[in-house]
Amino acid sequence: MPVSDASDRGAIAHHVVETIREAGALALKSFKTPFKSWLKHGNSPVTETDLAVDALLKERLHRDGSGWLSEETEDDPARLSAKRVWIVDPIDGTRAFIAGFPDWTISIALAEAGRPIVGAIFAPVTDQLFVAVAGGESHALSFLANVGSNTVSWSPDGTFLLFDTGQRTETTQLARVDLIPRTPKFREDQFRDLFKEEMPRTPLKQQQTSEPQASPAPAPSATPATEAKPKPTPKPVEISFDQIRQRLSLLPVGIDVRYQTISPDGKWVLMIAAVANQLNLYVYPLDELSKDPFVARQLTSTAGGKSEAQFSADSKEVYYLELGHINIIPLENRQSRQLAVTAEMDVDFAREKLEVFQQAWTYIRDNFFDPGFHGANWESVHGEYAPLAAGARTPDELRRIISEMLGELNASHSGISAPQSSAQPPVIGRLGVRFDREESERAGALRITEVIPLTPAAIGKIKPGEYLLAIDGTQVGARTNLDELLAYKINRRVALTVASSAAGAQKREVVVRPVSGATERALLYRRWVEDNRALVARLSNGRLGYVHMADMGSGALTQLYLDLDAENQKRDGVVVDVRNNNGGFVNVYAIDVLARRSYFTMTPRGFSTSPSRTVLGQRALELPTILVTNRHTLSDGEDFTEGYRSSHLGKVVGEPTAGWIIYTSGVQLIDGSNLRLPYDRITANDGTVMEMHPRPVDLSVDKPVGESYLGRDSQLEAAVSELLKQLGSRSK
Repeated sequence: MPVSDASDRGAIAHHVVETIREAGALALKSFKTPFKSWLKHGNSPVTETDLAVDALLKERLHRDGSGWLSEETEDDPARLSAKRVWIVDPIDGTRAFIAGFPDWTISIALAEAGRPIVGAIFAPVTDQLFVAVAGGESHALSFLANVGSNTVSWSPDGTFLLFDTGQRTETTQLARVDLIPRTPKFREDQFRDLFKEEMPRTPLKQQQTSEPQASPAPAPSATPATEAKPKPTPKPVEISFDQIRQRLSLLPVGIDVRYQTISPDGKWVLMIAAVANQLNLYVYPLDELSKDPFVARQLTSTAGGKSEAQFSADSKEVYYLELGHINIIPLENRQSRQLAVTAEMDVDFAREKLEVFQQAWTYIRDNFFDPGFHGANWESVHGEYAPLAAGARTPDELRRIISEMLGELNASHSGISAPQSSAQPPVIGRLGVRFDREESERAGALRITEVIPLTPAAIGKIKPGEYLLAIDGTQVGARTNLDELLAYKINRRVALTVASSAAGAQKREVVVRPVSGATERALLYRRWVEDNRALVARLSNGRLGYVHMADMGSGALTQLYLDLDAENQKRDGVVVDVRNNNGGFVNVYAIDVLARRSYFTMTPRGFSTSPSRTVLGQRALELPTILVTNRHTLSDGEDFTEGYRSSHLGKVVGEPTAGWIIYTSGVQLIDGSNLRLPYDRITANDGTVMEMHPRPVDLSVDKPVGESYLGRDSQLEAAVSELLKQLGSRSK
């Protein structure tokens, strides 16, 4: 049917559907078969199938003066004067098509007077077709105020939707929207159906003959292979928008849902969910008449991350990825097995490096939060760095060149890193001690000057002033590599020989279990926090408490809850320290703890009066505070600082923050490199873009280099003095 004869957009859409399905059938004929492919301008791949589909689409659609704009056809400027223009991509996802992956589509749109009026996307492998026609009215299907959602699933019969929904740091739930009012199902109906008269499935033919006939041979029960069963016509999706807001419900799955999909038979929802910080697969029944209990049933219990989970066609098994392996697990016995897959790939680095560079440049072009690129001409930057990328000899060299290119943006939260390696470097055990450098260099003796609390040395009751003489019987001295002796010794038995002198007086053996470097650093940090807490208590004569947040992650927020303990709660005020905070995402939750105020108290009979917020379960300090920042307070630490200032919670003391504030995400390039995408501008309520604009302080105090060796902290001292001045003689 000629497009120009269409009397309405619905007729055009009908013609597009017929055409796009015909094009899909054509593409499927060559999918996963040998075909020619090559690189076109811009190093993008193209195949002979792209051109064949393009030709078919042009033949079916390009009629009566309409314009044509295609990914695979030379552009004709005449389209600019055409009233209607077809815009097509014969195969969107050519790389996936070449690789044999199903993630490719055929895309068609028709624009009239510069505005799209019909659009269609068809995924031939999965037989998914999406069509949109301009002029229709859009309708909301859900009305939740949550901002987080990852997956949406249609039920096989088209009667309801499932989607995960939640807020950051909160448990993500599973929501259901019934597209039409749901009629309840009852087990009684199943019982009554047992007594319904069943009609014969195959009508009997009466033989019109008067003569006896030989007994016919038994016919095979199966349908002959030559008789193809007609594919059932899909039932049109019906949506009743009247009172649809009231048809949303939250399924009581009781787990933190990260991903969900519905089984082909519609009886189960499969979820990847987090419990105790571990991702595993769970299923939950959707069939109202199911005999299974309506609770989430755990399928896997392994520590590896899970992804790409999907049902088999018969809904009896689940396929998923874990640690780079394809696994299969049946719903019945839950005995997982690996699918043996072997693949080999030759990589032409000369071509790959060009594509990696182009990918990185394009992602930044399309996602960088400032469309002006901080004043950089991004097209010119491409021209400057593309020849350098073409000359790169190794992947690491290529990443250094891309890093230099990203530096032209003069922006934070940017960078590119190598793929995560499965190779494990030597893991060095740590004892939790520090040595006298001068004595080691002068006499070759390892005299212990410091023992970090709660480390293996502290638990073994090793004291400052003692000497380390040997590790597992190996004598140590000025030329001993301690890391070599402690390699691969984390949480293993290690015998230390210590003495009160380098000569071996009062020699004894101490058995310890070394910890990792990360654990030692965490214990060293906690020692620093406790030292600061003691300093603030001493400087304020016990009137002020102290807390520090190392970052704005969920772990640091939990630590804040722990540190605001009964001892801090009984002070007259608290010094809040976010120096060296490298960001995260929980600033609003930490601000809430400081900003909440009770509006009534609660007094059980015979007990003392308490503020309502705490009694009813909300974290609330409800004390005067002061904030300490420095130039190394970054990202969400700066958001916290801005929230503290704009909420008038107290004064800010120390140094202005870093001015590194962009919300970021990331993407993996084709060689496995990881590229950061700084995409979200952060603007203060006064209109200031916070990137490159540090958050100011009310009282500027520099911290002289080396003063910590004298047991001093000028910024904490100033904060204590200022908060005590505000408190005056008032006490809690």
